[in-house]
Amino acid sequence: MRRNSCEEESTAEEETTNVEDEEQITPVGTNTTANMAPYVTAGVWLNDDDHIMSGDEIIARSFNSDALMICHSEVLSKSVVDRLSDRLKIVANYSVGVDHCDLGALKERGVVVTNTPDVLSDATAEIAILLLLGACRRAYEGDQLLRTGSWTNWAPSAMNGIQLTKKKLGIVGMGRVGQTVAMRARGFDMEIHYSNRRRLPPESEAGAIFHPTLKGLFGGVDMISLNCPATPETINLINADSIGWMKPGVVFVNTARGSLIDETALIEALNSGHVAAAGLDVFQVEPGGNPAFAKCPNLFMLPHLGSSTHETRKAMGDRALDNLDAYFAGLEPRDRLI
Repeated sequence: MRRNSCEEESTAEEETTNVEDEEQITPVGTNTTANMAPYVTAGVWLNDDDHIMSGDEIIARSFNSDALMICHSEVLSKSVVDRLSDRLKIVANYSVGVDHCDLGALKERGVVVTNTPDVLSDATAEIAILLLLGACRRAYEGDQLLRTGSWTNWAPSAMNGIQLTKKKLGIVGMGRVGQTVAMRARGFDMEIHYSNRRRLPPESEAGAIFHPTLKGLFGGVDMISLNCPATPETINLINADSIGWMKPGVVFVNTARGSLIDETALIEALNSGHVAAAGLDVFQVEPGGNPAFAKCPNLFMLPHLGSSTHETRKAMGDRALDNLDAYFAGLEPRDRLI
């Protein structure tokens, strides 16, 4: 189990007795001692130092585990899944996105997979709005002026940015998070446009304007928020061609997955000014990000903080454990994907 530094540390000792005869769970997510207490008596392996578990480590753990609770940074590729023990019955993801799991390979092995929907929409939408504000109002540059002692004057043209109020916001992916972003953006009197696999019913649209194509959406809005899942179809969704569909001076933010963006193309667009500013919470490589982004002053970045609130992280842990409770009680997990 990977523990967030803001959560209370577990005082439960690692179970070491006769693991072959006990129900064993290997959580690699974030939760509290109270959440995990019922599982300790059944035998729980904890990722005490909070490291990212390699495929080989996950495989080794699977031989004395009936369940895994993993984060998006623990990758269950086909090559890993093919080597998992037959003992493993369920993977409870501590995330909504499951692009780190080869669902086809897990289904073939008969492993149940769950995720944690519904509970992180508010937190992620807050970060999307923060990225829009930070990018538009040049938050990184302003912060650096103060930290480096470079703020020496005030002028009418100093640090002028872009105002959100009454701008047209295009949302790519109008699911739970996208709809929550739209709700928050309406507080800035923004006009909401969106693209989605299917048009929403009028009551869910709440006045948002549907665009059947990304090209049509990108050409008509001032700002863009990515809120769609990572799938084979959305890898490098934002590339040189799709950036070309955007209006010059567009502002762009991503709280979904880093794989949606061709980062080289984004850097070129930031440098040319075609993308006036951008905000990113996710990256192709995590942890670490892209060092080349450090040279882009018009890029506001956060280290994948979308769900990082005390309330949301606890709710995610509760949801993941509820799925495990249901499965081992012989019930259908609420958030079963396969």
